[in-house]
Amino acid sequence: MSLDSDTPVTATTGETAIGGLAADALSGLWQQPPVLPTKWLYDERGSKLFDEITRLPEYYPTRRETAILRARSAEIASTTRADVIVELGSGTSTKTRLLLDAFVDAAADGERPTYVPVDVSTEMLTTTAEVLAVDYPGIDVVPVVADFTEPDLDLPPADGPRLAVFLGGTIGNFDPAARAEFYRSMVGSLSPGDYFLLGTDLVKDTGRLVAAYDDSAGVTADFNRNMIEVLRAGLDARGLYADDFEHIARWNPGEHRVEMWLRARRDVDAYFGVLGRSWRVPAGTEIHTEISTKFQPGALAEELESAGLSVVSAWTDPAGDFQLTLTRR
Repeated sequence: MSLDSDTPVTATTGETAIGGLAADALSGLWQQPPVLPTKWLYDERGSKLFDEITRLPEYYPTRRETAILRARSAEIASTTRADVIVELGSGTSTKTRLLLDAFVDAAADGERPTYVPVDVSTEMLTTTAEVLAVDYPGIDVVPVVADFTEPDLDLPPADGPRLAVFLGGTIGNFDPAARAEFYRSMVGSLSPGDYFLLGTDLVKDTGRLVAAYDDSAGVTADFNRNMIEVLRAGLDARGLYADDFEHIARWNPGEHRVEMWLRARRDVDAYFGVLGRSWRVPAGTEIHTEISTKFQPGALAEELESAGLSVVSAWTDPAGDFQLTLTRR
């Protein structure tokens, strides 16, 4: 992989992405209940809607994580001394600027850190990388279009330690089996001495948790329903409309997670041209689109340690809502 270009390294072409969407639709929509992977919420429009969500009064995680990064980024840079920072699911890279500022400040004369944002949204990634390349002339910005949940993701080589970054509490979108597989993949991608920085939301009052995923302005509802638009456009669907579904967010106490669903407001009779297949569901059917697990610090440390990721430091915000954990392979 070349590390001297601002051009996205495309690991997932449009055709491949459509193939992935088709495969996930075939394997998920005919289950009981129907289910779709969370990643399909994040096309260009979905990524912009999520960026809007992070600024809503009900959605505390971004503010809490930003506060931790503001307080600890210099410590992270000095501890890891990373030459390459790889961010998984980078989105707009807004919070990451705090890390980039710290790594620029910590770089010795003549050193140029490399920032590798990884995301499935080509449009969002390209735009963000172009802006960052201008704002950070002392950093090489090398965007990679890829699905970071795939097990064969290669991290770019580096002369010194690498830092893989996974912010936003996105690890909560994985169930326990998928988390274990992700950690195994992460350990396989890292070299001994490399670091992994993980952001996680913590267990707290149920009312606050549910409100963060069902805001009064309806932005999260639009974000969730956008998955229907992704299906309609990507799979040439007829008879499938976002307005025919309502957004549902509920707390699952047994799994310590918020779950998002789309409930059909009417009988849906759709046809997917790409699949060559009809999809019929009665009113009231719920499609499972996202989970957001909330963690307890001790259990999280055990998960990471058992995967081969030794905890170096863990920090929370003053309210104890969110946690950043720095680990090392």
